[in-house]
Amino acid sequence: MATSFQRARSEEQRTVRRQAILDTAAAMLGEMPVARLSLNELSRRVGLAKSNVLRYFESREAVLLVLLDRAAREWLAELDGVLAAAVDPRAGARERGDQVAAALAASLAERPVLCDLAGAQAAVLERNVSTEVAAEHKRSGIANARDLARLLRARLPELDDADALRLAAGALLVAGAVWTHAHPSAAVLAVYEADPALAVMRVDFRAGVAEFVSVLASGLLARAAGSWA
Repeated sequence: MATSFQRARSEEQRTVRRQAILDTAAAMLGEMPVARLSLNELSRRVGLAKSNVLRYFESREAVLLVLLDRAAREWLAELDGVLAAAVDPRAGARERGDQVAAALAASLAERPVLCDLAGAQAAVLERNVSTEVAAEHKRSGIANARDLARLLRARLPELDDADALRLAAGALLVAGAVWTHAHPSAAVLAVYEADPALAVMRVDFRAGVAEFVSVLASGLLARAAGSWA
């Protein structure tokens, strides 16, 4: 149901309008993938002309980048408890690395909107924004990666700050990449169903993320221990 707005005349009213646009877009992502969310439909549901929506956000992609940051921060706010429950501090480094990888994969699998946004980030969302919006987005991304790195290093203290950040950045990159391959188009799904031999190419998101992050963690831990020249 569309919301009806009067002209925003104060900063408080503009803030309310901006938040309404974000909340409406977030609700739409609960119904449809990122690729199907259009500025026209967003404008209709908010109850504004498209030109008015563009007064608050320069593009559809700018809206979605804000939602990506918001989704990432919500995930990170809960991740410390997830990792605390999943990682045995008495285990060896490699086993803890595997536990971290499995916990990250499971936690991300429960947040399809975050993963869908992350999967569209580089190829779509960053392609139709200004330098100013891109810079703000990158600053937020760096802050989120550093927060994730701190959580990871608490479970893998063998890693220094730089390697913990490498693991964090790699995990975020892998999540977005694997998501796109784990959710192929209707045509590709039809191919898999028609020819089971080709279905070997199908990727399971949770298993794929866990495997890639585990391998990355193992490599960083081996290098930190000096067993990898």
